Amino acid sequence: MSGESFKGDGDFGLDADTLQYVSHQLKEIVEMGTEVGVVVGGGNFWRGADYEQTGMDRSTADFAGMLATIMNALALQDALERAGVTVRTQSAISMPSVAEPYIRRRAVRHLEKGRVVIFAGGTGNPFMTTDTAAALRALEIGATAMIMAKNGIDGVYDSDPKKNPSAKKYEHITHYEALSQRLGALDSTALSLCMDNALPIVVFDIFKPGNLASILSGEHVGTLISAEAE
Repeated sequence: MSGESFKGDGDFGLDADTLQYVSHQLKEIVEMGTEVGVVVGGGNFWRGADYEQTGMDRSTADFAGMLATIMNALALQDALERAGVTVRTQSAISMPSVAEPYIRRRAVRHLEKGRVVIFAGGTGNPFMTTDTAAALRALEIGATAMIMAKNGIDGVYDSDPKKNPSAKKYEHITHYEALSQRLGALDSTALSLCMDNALPIVVFDIFKPGNLASILSGEHVGTLISAEAE
């Protein structure tokens, strides 16, 4: 989930209603028996690339962004717990007072016990987006698919649908096609990781109620990015 989706209609920070909505969408699929890991961004608080443009050292700016993802992870953790969902937060940056360190085997064990695991702190490395963190964690835990929750965009388009009303939506596209066309749905490093390991990606609008559960039920929602042409 992008951090920007947590700000609701505001320009910055966290929106309580949005957190409650997201937590209930996740609760619905947990109750279906799905093992759920969540990677959160931090764009509602900080975007490292933006601060680099002001002259800030990119590594420093990216580490600040990782801290923003931890803030979002804790907020989502609280919302899930209030919804009655058992959750654990693991951070790629050591912060033992508020989150477990990321340990792959421990994360898998939490998932096997039916707990939602929130992966915070990105990959713990600068120059890596949370898209890349999501792809990496998905592969490490043996996930069946990576599901990218968007805010107000219901899939992958050939251009920005918010700027171009004639933008064409893809129902299905391969990883290679998405990479070669330089589509902005997710970062190229994440796409390459998924392509090399044949991990399918679903891009959809989480703010249409029931969309997430529909995907897990096998319905076609949003855009599927996969290795196969069919």
